[in-house]
Amino acid sequence: METYTEEEKLRTAMVVTVYGVSVLTMMMVFYALESRHRHFVLAFGICCILSSLYGFISGVWPFGIVELVWSMVAFRRWTRAGKQARP
Repeated sequence: METYTEEEKLRTAMVVTVYGVSVLTMMMVFYALESRHRHFVLAFGICCILSSLYGFISGVWPFGIVELVWSMVAFRRWTRAGKQARP
């Protein structure tokens, strides 16, 4: 079994934290822009999946599950918005 130094553990934690903050920031931006175009709803759903991955990686599995549910809601809204846009 491989052992990691404290510096490597700290670096890994920092990378995971930066990833999480970046994904959550993008998710909030796309949520705010949803009313402008249905593609922002799709982008929000993708960010929810990425945010769910962050939850599982960081060990907060309930957050990961909730974000997966939000991604399903967003994808359903995206498909419905596409059906409504057709003549």
